[in-house]
Amino acid sequence: MTQPLYQIDAFTSKIFGGNPAAVMPLEQWLPDNVMLSLAMENNLSETAFFVSLPDDEEADFHIRWFTPGTEVPLCGHATLASAWVIFNKLGWDKAQIRLRSKSGPLSVRQADDGWLVLDFPNLAFEEQATPTLIREALESAPDTAFFVPNDTNYMVVLKDEDAVRSAQPDLRKLKQLGNQGLIITALGKDCDFVSRYFAPGAGIDEDPVTGSIHSVLVPYWSEKLGKTRLDARQVSARGGVLRCELKGDRVDIAGQAAFYMEGSVYLP
Repeated sequence: MTQPLYQIDAFTSKIFGGNPAAVMPLEQWLPDNVMLSLAMENNLSETAFFVSLPDDEEADFHIRWFTPGTEVPLCGHATLASAWVIFNKLGWDKAQIRLRSKSGPLSVRQADDGWLVLDFPNLAFEEQATPTLIREALESAPDTAFFVPNDTNYMVVLKDEDAVRSAQPDLRKLKQLGNQGLIITALGKDCDFVSRYFAPGAGIDEDPVTGSIHSVLVPYWSEKLGKTRLDARQVSARGGVLRCELKGDRVDIAGQAAFYMEGSVYLP
């Protein structure tokens, strides 16, 4: 049996930038252990799998995401990459793609300028004392952190963009958080805010660009800056650009995508 495989660089207009995601359209679900093995073999931060839902009145596709180590409840860049494949490789001629996911209904639409706009949930966060593991792993961590219960992440706000760019957290310490990741963020110099994301316990030392964390970053910075439209950059080595807008209990996260590769996987 063969399965199609695409690799798309998300949140960038050129290949070798942004965040690479593997995308595998399926006719029917494979066993979970096989999908996890495929994600391990692809060795990217996420592999997205989706199946068509022709008889569902509320969704067009069901999407799931796997890191090399586990299934995750929400992923932005692999959703953006999947939408690019659906629009450009599978002949989708509607203006919007509706998705069923572990994080509820999602959708992706094409803006007039070609950017893909993710409609994601606004994720709540709770202020609490910074866990000892994070303070040990990141010298610049403040006393207060924000926990994101619906996405198993912590977020800390650093003093400025330079602190975010220069941060070198102890990944061995962060790995002890298990499947919980760490978002670090600060005000941006040439944009509204910058961020980086680390989740070694989930098999991702540093994610190049992470759309899903903007479900937390956007409501946080929207309140701090008193505006609903925000320009963001993830300042990893590959880097990524995102246009975001807070819309009540939803967040629009827009980005571009660059087509890198397609092929097929042989499954015995």
